[in-house]
Amino acid sequence: MSASEEPVNGTDGPIDRRISRKTVLRAAAVLGTAPLLVGGGVALARDRVGTGEMPEFTPACHDGDAPTIEQTEGPYFKPNSPLRTSLITDSTPGTRLTVSGYVFGRACLPIANVLLDFWQADVNGAYDNTGFSFRGHQFTNAQGAFSLTTIVPGLYPGRTRHIHVKLQAPGRPVLTTQLYFPNEPRNSTDTIYDARLLMNVRQVGSAKEGTYDFVLNVPQTPTPTSTPTSPTPTPTTTQTTPPGGTWTPGTFYNAGDRVTYGGASYQCLQGHTAIPGWEPPNVPALWRRL
Repeated sequence: MSASEEPVNGTDGPIDRRISRKTVLRAAAVLGTAPLLVGGGVALARDRVGTGEMPEFTPACHDGDAPTIEQTEGPYFKPNSPLRTSLITDSTPGTRLTVSGYVFGRACLPIANVLLDFWQADVNGAYDNTGFSFRGHQFTNAQGAFSLTTIVPGLYPGRTRHIHVKLQAPGRPVLTTQLYFPNEPRNSTDTIYDARLLMNVRQVGSAKEGTYDFVLNVPQTPTPTSTPTSPTPTPTTTQTTPPGGTWTPGTFYNAGDRVTYGGASYQCLQGHTAIPGWEPPNVPALWRRL
């Protein structure tokens, strides 16, 4: 294990690997059902991990759910990944994997336009440090949903199988974390692994499908129906240009466009509409400093 992949739980004690009941996987409104435990409690899918039963899709979220935990970035992150939802081609070796889910705030409301930047090892456990294979970023849609097409990552010494991801809601800090696979032998020996980041994974033919819902530390006002149907407000063009810069929220920038911000010059890497929180210094996947 690389020295830069040490646990970052902030204490000298062991990491708490208990499965949190507040961890959200998928809103019940998607299926219209909510499995119940004996005694009336909501049965979260992850409560069935290790029981041999196929996990159910998650039922409802609950206001005040704890945010998704932070984990180490590790030594292999690279900025400026391409904008894409698939990290593979038809000829890519490995077991096909689709990872999908939602991004929620603290009141269990979905968040639109969240930046998710994924990176992982290939089938042999190697990272591409010269190019951008198995690297890519995307944004949640109006319902707060995301979907990634990739392969099951290979193993390398010291770690269990995992996928890295950075998330950033508009105007909020970046969350760096990892996703894990259930029933992996190395889960019990990997000192970074945390069961609160387990995906639900099921076999579909020769491929696998994983689901996970992130909860960001974004304050929200609860509503009577907390379902993934209420996107954040569409950015407007009424905001002023930041002092000393030409970057402007609400403006659509094409790849190659140049702006200034905070006294520095930047070049656009991916076409997008600028919104607060995506200022050039904050989103290296969208802007390159000149």
